[in-house]
Amino acid sequence: QILRYERPPLEAPEPSLWERVRSWFTSFFLDNSLPIDREQPGGSGVGYEEVMNALNGGTVQAVRRRSEKGEYIISVAVPIQRYRVVVGALQLSTQGDIDRIIAEERRAIFRVFAVAAAVTVMLSLLFASTIANPLRRLAAAAIRVRRGVRSREEIPDFSHRQDEIGNLSIALRDMTRALYARIDAIESFAADVAHELKNPLTSLGSAVETLPLAKDPRSRDRLMEVIQHDVRRLDRLITDISDASRLDAELVREEAEPVDLKRLVENIVDAARNVSSKKKKVDLVIEIDGKTKNYIVQGHDLRLGQVLTNLIENARSFVPEGTGRIKITLMRSGKRIILTVEDNGPGIRPDSIERIFERFYTDRPAEEAFGQNSGLGLSISRQIIEAHGGTLSAENIPGAKPGEVRGARFVISLQAEGQK
Repeated sequence: QILRYERPPLEAPEPSLWERVRSWFTSFFLDNSLPIDREQPGGSGVGYEEVMNALNGGTVQAVRRRSEKGEYIISVAVPIQRYRVVVGALQLSTQGDIDRIIAEERRAIFRVFAVAAAVTVMLSLLFASTIANPLRRLAAAAIRVRRGVRSREEIPDFSHRQDEIGNLSIALRDMTRALYARIDAIESFAADVAHELKNPLTSLGSAVETLPLAKDPRSRDRLMEVIQHDVRRLDRLITDISDASRLDAELVREEAEPVDLKRLVENIVDAARNVSSKKKKVDLVIEIDGKTKNYIVQGHDLRLGQVLTNLIENARSFVPEGTGRIKITLMRSGKRIILTVEDNGPGIRPDSIERIFERFYTDRPAEEAFGQNSGLGLSISRQIIEAHGGTLSAENIPGAKPGEVRGARFVISLQAEGQK
């Protein structure tokens, strides 16, 4: 039987551009350590190492390059034996198939690489639009806030995002609002301080200028009293202003500790009962709910004691002489501790119930000497209570008749620690 096969043309077709690029790319990674396959003269296989090893009885394989183009050849030589005697060697080699398999694997790897690169680019663009750009805008806004002295910069709002970027945006916006509020408070405080210090200084300057012109001893004594009064007023103002200015820093710097309000109230009231004889004598009464044993709050005992002292002394100045009565009530409502200070004075004018907590606002009794109060006591008290997470409010105690006022009441509400 005769089998016929069509042989490929001797001249290979001109390679396409893609084939040339692939050939160049393949040659770039060509392993130059492999030997080049060269046909042996006369068709002898003794020039191949694997054939010589097969003639010695072994089975050997080898990998070579067909030519400088990089076509791989895998050659296997096995011995031909007869009665365990090597009578020859058979060499089998293949070419083209290996290069085709390698090319397919490279194309598969390239496709995987292309898909991975496309996914990486898409994720990079996604991350840039959802993370990098918002962070860049927040950073730029923070820089503008730091550099902007006169203008008020607005932090971009990403609160609609339920992720870390949204939380960061909310935190930066809250911080910026708090910063601007603190700046406004400092500016307002500085203006109020300048205004309050200007009045006694003006009075003091006038008295000092008039003193050399006064010939009458009684006039000179009167001027000296004015000077001493203004000096004491300035000293009181400066002391209260210093206390108010460093209050925030002290409350932040000092660690909060458990404070027993029941014991604190009892100690403050005992101290108030033993005041100097120069102060107005009043009847101080304490009412503590006996059903509750836990009156513990987290805070600073000295500052809370300062608030209670301010409220007691403020009530003392308004109650009548001889029949003055101040009642301190301590009770618990749920998770809040309620502390009230009531007096039987004239009460508070309705239009001044909130104004009394403003800095330097004074609405003192007519019999009290001018300049004896700086107007910072209630403002400092509310500031301390709010720093403890509580509230301080004022109201009038209604009487039996419509429109009648039996006195004033100040209510402090603080968060309690633990159960009743």
